[in-house]
Amino acid sequence: MIAYPIIFSANMVRALLDGRKTQTRRLAEKQVVTYPGCPASWGLGEHCGDGYTYIPTVWQKRYDKWQAGERPWLYVRETWAGEAYYDDMPPRDIPDDACCICYDADGAWSDWDEMTHAGRWRPSIYMPKWASRLSLRVTDMRMERLAEISEEDAIAEGSREPSLVPIIGACWSERDAFAKLWASLHGPGAWNENPEVVRIEFEVHAQNIERIA
Repeated sequence: MIAYPIIFSANMVRALLDGRKTQTRRLAEKQVVTYPGCPASWGLGEHCGDGYTYIPTVWQKRYDKWQAGERPWLYVRETWAGEAYYDDMPPRDIPDDACCICYDADGAWSDWDEMTHAGRWRPSIYMPKWASRLSLRVTDMRMERLAEISEEDAIAEGSREPSLVPIIGACWSERDAFAKLWASLHGPGAWNENPEVVRIEFEVHAQNIERIA
């Protein structure tokens, strides 16, 4: 069973849990600064002159594997906390059978803290696989331009999550809401650049990926 990690904010995790998010879009390429003789360790290949170049993201590489017949799952990483006892321990060393987990998306910090002495919040990127509670079965991957998103697809992106109102403000359409959310994540003007993205469709399973495997 092939499984890759994918990071979601607390807002999007709530949308996943509520069944309102069944799509996500990830940049197919990222912009990097290049210069003559840049280190080979960067893995950027040969470049001439100063300026910018674009290299494939992991999502474009996974799309290429999808095209070749690979059918992966994704396991969700989100902001989390373990017990305070483990605060000085790196996530890889925390035993998976000896630590309660609290999730930022649940908004239950204070109660959980009083009951079990919750530790510090840890970034989603450091969530170990065993702590993930959501698994996504990928049903489709395709490449498209960001602005090609339809109203129906914008709904499937879950951008109307109630807690996002301060970010997206008043929106006349679902596409408008998604455009504002995208700009909040990628910076002013990011929507107008209309980059190529990997559109991922999935089914949500509220279960750890290793149990599914």
